[in-house]
This record gives sequence, C-alpha cells and structure tokens, in this order.
Amino acid sequence: MNLEELLSSLVGTEEIELENVSVDAEELVLKVQQAIVSAGLPAPAARLAPEVAEASGPVRFETPIREYKGEVVEVQMGATKSEGGTRRKVIKLGGQKSLFWFEGGIRNRPVVTFDVFDVAPPLPRAIREHVEDVWDSPAEWAKKAVKLGADLVTIHLTSTDPNNQNTTPKEAARVVEDILQAVDVPLVIGGSGTPEKDPLVLEKCAEAAEGERCLLASANLDLDYKKIAQAAIKYRHNVLSWTSMNINDQKSLNRLLFDEGLPKEQIVQDPTTGALGYGLDYTYSIIERMKIGALKGDEELQMPISCGVTNAWGARESWLKNDEWGPREYRGPLWEILTGLAVLMAGADIMMMLHPTAVKTVKDVILSMTGEKKSRPVKYEDWITL
Repeated sequence: MNLEELLSSLVGTEEIELENVSVDAEELVLKVQQAIVSAGLPAPAARLAPEVAEASGPVRFETPIREYKGEVVEVQMGATKSEGGTRRKVIKLGGQKSLFWFEGGIRNRPVVTFDVFDVAPPLPRAIREHVEDVWDSPAEWAKKAVKLGADLVTIHLTSTDPNNQNTTPKEAARVVEDILQAVDVPLVIGGSGTPEKDPLVLEKCAEAAEGERCLLASANLDLDYKKIAQAAIKYRHNVLSWTSMNINDQKSLNRLLFDEGLPKEQIVQDPTTGALGYGLDYTYSIIERMKIGALKGDEELQMPISCGVTNAWGARESWLKNDEWGPREYRGPLWEILTGLAVLMAGADIMMMLHPTAVKTVKDVILSMTGEKKSRPVKYEDWITL
C-alpha cells in the first residue's frame, strides 16, 4: 500500500487499532487529525470524503475587529488666533480607540517634526549639506524645515548648556519668539539636557510663547519636573514626559505630572528611541506595551507617544566612513528611515527627524497608510541633491 492509498483508507476513521506491532522507544507520540487533506489525493479519495474536498476550496477571510475598553487621549499642538495663539492650523496627536487602522478607531495620523538648533552641533556631512546655509539662523532653519515637509518644528536650545555658550533663559525665549514669527506651525521647545537649567529655560520660553500650546521638552525624573508642569498649566502648553526605556519609570513620571494638576490632554510620552541596531527592538516592544496598556484601560499610559528618530545618527553605521558599507550619503538617511518606520509601526504619534529625505520618505509612508497619497518610488539621486 502506497502513501496515497493509506491516506485514502484513513479518511473518516475515528479509531485505529494496531496488532502485532513492536515499538522500541523512550517516548511515543501519535497525532491523529479528523480530516486529512493532501494535494496528492486522487479523485476517488475526494469522493470518499466530500467534507475534505469542500474544506480545500476557497476560504473567506474576515478581518478580526477587536473592541477596546480604553483609549488614547487627544493632545492638541498649536493654537489658532481664535484660540489665543497665532498658528495657521493645529495638529492633534493620539485619540486612538483601536490598535490598528483597519479596526476603525484611529482618527489622527502620525506626524513628523524637524529638529532645529539654536547653535548647530557637529552634524554628519549627509545632514550638514542640506542645512549649512541656514544653521546660523534658527528662524531661517525653521522656515526651511517647513518647506521640506515638517508638520511641526522642534527647537533645541543647546546654547543654554553651561558647557556650550551658557546663554540665559531670556535669550532662549527670544529665539523661540523669532521662530514663532518665522513659521506658522506648532513648536516643540527643547532645552539642552542640563537638569539644573532646563526647567528655568523652559519656564521662560513657555511665558514667551503663552497660549501657543507648544510642547515643552522635557520633564523627567532627574530635574524639577514640577516647575515645567506648572509653567505648562499657567501658560497653556503641553509637556513631554521623558524616561529612559523603562515603562515603570514612565508610569511613575506620568503619575507625578498628574499630581501636579497636569491633565492627560497636555502630556505626550517619550520612552526613548534606540537606533537601528542599538536597542530599536526594545523600543518597539515598549511602545507596543504602552499602546496595548492604554487601550486596555491603564490611565497612566493613555497619552500619545513621541520618538526621537534622530537618535539613528548616533549609530556609527549611519555616518562612519567605510567603503564596504556603501556611501554614507545613502546609508545615513536609510538608518533614520528604518528607525522611523519601525517606531511608526509600533505606534508612534510624533517623530523627531532630521534628514530631509528621511522626513519625506516616512511622511510618504504615513500618507499612503492613511490613503491620502499614493506611494511612489524613491529617486535616490534626491538624497544628495534634495
């Protein structure tokens, strides 16, 4: 008896009894399926088991739609004239009531913010060649960022660092005022990462931008988060709640901000973004856990998520000269693109980015996801000449 004959004879069999069989084994596992389907079954076998033939026909796929008891709150970035600000339009983050687009519970698409510096740090040549004509003027840099497709602009006030130029909070506030006059998109205002000075800088900038609903970046557990939270409440802004790849710290910081009177609708979370090859998989899993937790009803995680995609340029593979790795002009933007797409798929709501081609590519993917734009092939020559 060959295999096909054996399979045919077993169709519809409910019980098999073996006689005169000797088995020498430490463990014997038998798995018997009620219906056996084989592409090699001859026509007679199909006639013997019509239920098998029917099962092998076309199967209708129905999209699994889940319902969630929780949701991510909606955070408004920017304020129009009628709302007490000067922005042309506002951008809303979050608002998800489902995990996937096809489930129908997502109403705000992810957005991209372009990094701008008041004093340019050492930048890889692949980035520098696109912005060196404006990097002495934060306002002009911001205008170029908008022209290159940024939904928002992030100003990093790196000059306030005591180890840099140690500029005063008042001087930093003037930079913010200049950018507000230069562009009409919402702003993210970042300090220098100096725990003792950032709260003072962000407080003064919040006052200068009163009513504009900027995002103050950032509050964390290592500085005076209370001062930042109170400035956001007083001058009507949002706060970036930043922690370092620790979901328990994220929940703790969010809870502390709640205690200061800051509502969920004025908080955006940043769990820290590891670059491709440098912890991106961990970042992905944390964002995923945060989104799922929010939708399950965890109130300490029900805020939109921001990701510093520009951390991709901290990976040496993105900028180090090595002919075996290919041209840096392509490799660097690719590193940022792949990092951006990963966090986008994980559930990021706002991505801080830097290279014009990376911004354009990620935005194209976002717009194609939402049906606002058809995807297009990338012209690689644009990576250098854009």
